[in-house]
Amino acid sequence: MGISLDGKLVVAISSRALFDFEEENQVFEQNDDTAYMRLQLERLDIPAKPGVAFSLVQKLLAFNDTASQKVEVVILSRNDPVSGLRVMKSAAHYALPIIRCSFTRGEPPWRYLKPLHANLFLSTHLSDVRAALAAGVPAAQVYPLSAHASVAHPHEVRIAFDGDAVLFSDEAERVYQDQGLNAFQQHEMDKVALPLPDGPFKPLLVALHALQQAATPHMRIRTALVTARSAPAHERAIRTLMNWNIAVDEAMFLGGLDKGEFLREFEPDFFFDDQTGHIESAARHVPSGHVASGVRNG
Repeated sequence: MGISLDGKLVVAISSRALFDFEEENQVFEQNDDTAYMRLQLERLDIPAKPGVAFSLVQKLLAFNDTASQKVEVVILSRNDPVSGLRVMKSAAHYALPIIRCSFTRGEPPWRYLKPLHANLFLSTHLSDVRAALAAGVPAAQVYPLSAHASVAHPHEVRIAFDGDAVLFSDEAERVYQDQGLNAFQQHEMDKVALPLPDGPFKPLLVALHALQQAATPHMRIRTALVTARSAPAHERAIRTLMNWNIAVDEAMFLGGLDKGEFLREFEPDFFFDDQTGHIESAARHVPSGHVASGVRNG
């Protein structure tokens, strides 16, 4: 029987989400891929600095041990194969056990997500993120200038999720957009006992829950729901999670308050939201990614 990734948490990530290639990317933007390739080749033996999603990847890989490999990280990159050498050398420098990679020299790499059975795709390319989401893979556009994760929780993966259009569908968000806050609140009270339909990131939350249940002694996962909802619309969200048999560790119902400062206190390794305004606020404090899903991203 061949090698399989079944049963693992599979994270696919672009090189620019994992490492800080902003200086090199400027060369690409201002010139062409030949100048970019030449620069990467000149820097082949200079490890790239950690990028926005580095902490998340490093901590998730720490769930692996000699007895059990629970997490697989695969690099899916628009880099050319030669530039990819520097990516993999940088991963080796930081002792990241990443052995699988695909470098496509400008072609969309998202199409390889399905054979990988990926649970998450992180990329700086919005078009790849949209395509991945359309294919049913949880995906987010990493903001490469986001703040980096706190080092205060080395043995804990902290992930924060928005609710509507991320963990849940955009059903309720559509009511809010079409009819306003009062109609939204009434809609959620009327349907309080009816679970919200699944959103694009429910599969990731399920996979993280399974990883947590696997009981790795030296690592744990802490999750938070951080939403603009407020009472009485909070109840349906909590009941939905109960229906899924998944418990998040924290739930913040902020009633429209700015999320950034609350996230700064939670100190996640990554935050996912569907609204660019929330991501721009959060990115000043924590690693952040835009989930290009739902009515606000039509």
